[in-house]
Amino acid sequence: MNADMTVAEFFAGIGLMGHGLELDGWSVAFSHDMDPKKRAMYAGQFGAGHYVLGDIHELDADAVPTVTLATASFPCTDLSAAGKRAGLQGAQSSAYWGFVRVIDEMAERRPSLILLENVPGLLSSHDGQDLEDALLALNGLGYAVDMFIVDAARFLPQSRKRLFIVGTRKQLGDGHQAATVPPVVTPARPRTVTEFIIAHQGIKWQLRELPSFPQRSLSLADIVEHLPDDDPRWWPEDKVADALDRVRDRHRPALEDLRAGEEWSWLPAFWRGHDGVTCCDPRMDGIAGCLRAGGGFTRQLLLQLGHGRLMARWMTPRETARLMGIGDYEITVSVNQALKGFGDAVCVPVVQWVSENYLTPLLANAQANPMAASSRAAVTCLA
Repeated sequence: MNADMTVAEFFAGIGLMGHGLELDGWSVAFSHDMDPKKRAMYAGQFGAGHYVLGDIHELDADAVPTVTLATASFPCTDLSAAGKRAGLQGAQSSAYWGFVRVIDEMAERRPSLILLENVPGLLSSHDGQDLEDALLALNGLGYAVDMFIVDAARFLPQSRKRLFIVGTRKQLGDGHQAATVPPVVTPARPRTVTEFIIAHQGIKWQLRELPSFPQRSLSLADIVEHLPDDDPRWWPEDKVADALDRVRDRHRPALEDLRAGEEWSWLPAFWRGHDGVTCCDPRMDGIAGCLRAGGGFTRQLLLQLGHGRLMARWMTPRETARLMGIGDYEITVSVNQALKGFGDAVCVPVVQWVSENYLTPLLANAQANPMAASSRAAVTCLA
């Protein structure tokens, strides 16, 4: 491990951001979150020797060790309809400004790299004003910025798009050729991202080329926990029948074909409202929907079909762990606590890919070319 590959993990949750980085050789020196239940999960898996519990707005910058990278998967609630789209001034998502304050107060100890992770809805929150404010704040702390979107479905059978923002301080000026400016549309930088970059010329950008995403090899069948027929987690027949009655007509022929099949098939499903009616909506594309942190109707169903049968149950915590790329996670908490922890987390192979293809090469290049890194104009500004 490179001695400079140290991480402070803010909004650490159950530790999946840090774990993904550690798979690429980084070392987590500090973790911080305010949720004691997530800390309990983290401690059960990784130990909690460096995990500090508390409100980000009350964290003393002196308590944060000197590190190369700081990560922040700050709360996304206020960026969605669930949080009434209050944005970065909302009660939860405003925690981002607590993170900015801590980095600011670290002064000359500020990390060379920042990695933010959140939902793509940040791009459009308050017509883009929230994201502009967030990026300008990083600029003001000496960081040029880049951003891209990665869908966990590139690695795992779960649809989970997340926006990643990288902030780079001047001493890590990159000797590699920057990505095209204005940026071209790619899978990692779809039109929503490139249009934002082009429309915000006052932001200091440093864009790096990204490789193609890998081809996913895992299917939903690979994550299913095979429960015996008499396991109490399977729903009784009357409850299954009620769920089937709530499936919309357009999905019924496909369900019947799978039920008649000679092999088992698995479909995820959500309860959704359509025209004032609660429906059971299965996904037919072979991947799970985005895991969520809530309970009740936000939980995801799993339908097992074949051999003339159709069975149904909620997804298990073990299955959600596998969908997040860490199937061996130690689960010693309640079902609801585990589902919330995984639903709020970041997919491990996604973080590992970001590290392997962006963070580590950037750091390695700066170390290999210190004069170029310190003297080369690393910022591409569209202004």
